[in-house]
Amino acid sequence: MVTVRLENIVKRYDGDVLAVDNVSLDTEDGSFLTLVGPSGSGKSTILRMLAGVVTASEGRIMFGDKDVTDIPPQDRDVAMVFQNYALYPNMTVRENMEFGLKMQGVDADERRETVKEAAHLLQIQELLDRDVQQLSGGQQQRVALGRSVVRDPEVFLLDEPLANLDAKLRTEMRTTLVELQREIGVTTVYVTHNQIEAMTMSDKVAVLDKGRIQQLAAPQELYRNPANQFVADFIGTPSMNFLDVEARHADDAVRLTNEVFDISVPTDTATGVAIRDVTTDRGKSTLGIRPQDLVVSERGASEGYLAGQIEVVLIETAGDKLILHLEEGDIRVISVVNEQMSVEYGDKVNVTIDPERLHLFDPETGDALLS
Repeated sequence: MVTVRLENIVKRYDGDVLAVDNVSLDTEDGSFLTLVGPSGSGKSTILRMLAGVVTASEGRIMFGDKDVTDIPPQDRDVAMVFQNYALYPNMTVRENMEFGLKMQGVDADERRETVKEAAHLLQIQELLDRDVQQLSGGQQQRVALGRSVVRDPEVFLLDEPLANLDAKLRTEMRTTLVELQREIGVTTVYVTHNQIEAMTMSDKVAVLDKGRIQQLAAPQELYRNPANQFVADFIGTPSMNFLDVEARHADDAVRLTNEVFDISVPTDTATGVAIRDVTTDRGKSTLGIRPQDLVVSERGASEGYLAGQIEVVLIETAGDKLILHLEEGDIRVISVVNEQMSVEYGDKVNVTIDPERLHLFDPETGDALLS
């Protein structure tokens, strides 16, 4: 096992198109790091630089104590799994999994035993003599993983490997991948645009946008303490609600207000003091509140934090939850409630916001003021 470290990595295409902008990060031995972000954020470019198929314009790439920045792909001891599997269609499963070992000069007996162990790990023993064209998408993905595992690489690179699978199979393969990575203990870098995959599979997640890392942290840290409004918006389903509010200071409370909401936070609490401090000498701020933390009730607030009343304009059913779309004038927010709640279109409901669960952001820079 090795660490993977990027030091001030920059990638420019055609001289002036900046794809990766001064990225630095450090993994731990045997850890699972996910790079997540929207299309064009630079995550796949970083993965390809780690693989060596794309050359960094500036900076260094380190595997442990070894500088691999200018080392060709075949000498980096990495294994990469792609979205499209990239299996050899004219070969059996066994032949696909043995191919890399054969090219390395591994003798037939050792190849056979290594493939057998990997197939057992991935539960595809019964498929070894099947043609890959006869396999389902999930089976082909397991073969692609197996072909990489048998090489016993120092670093495992995964480029959106679940993107072509249906929802049920994708969930199953998430579990398989995590179990596999824990079993073999290899340092893994995983790329996806799917934040659910990032949150459920990773030790650490790097959220990227426009070629820069917006935040690198454990999944729950990203969710509860986003560094800026981009991370807060990107991480979490449904996305965080954002409201322009103005802070009004009094001796006993800070009130965060707009045309619909009036949230009073007592200044004899740590949160109230923090809000007072970050909003002093500031006009408007951007309030963020997760839909799961926006409490809707027909009877008003139970803890004295009634924030306002607002109309239900859309109801989505999602299993044991209802997703309520609430609107009043130009203000629109989403709340997630229990599916047993009695609510209908057009209802005017009370909204409660717990100050301990809110976030504040700078409306100009997007940086977190309170998180």
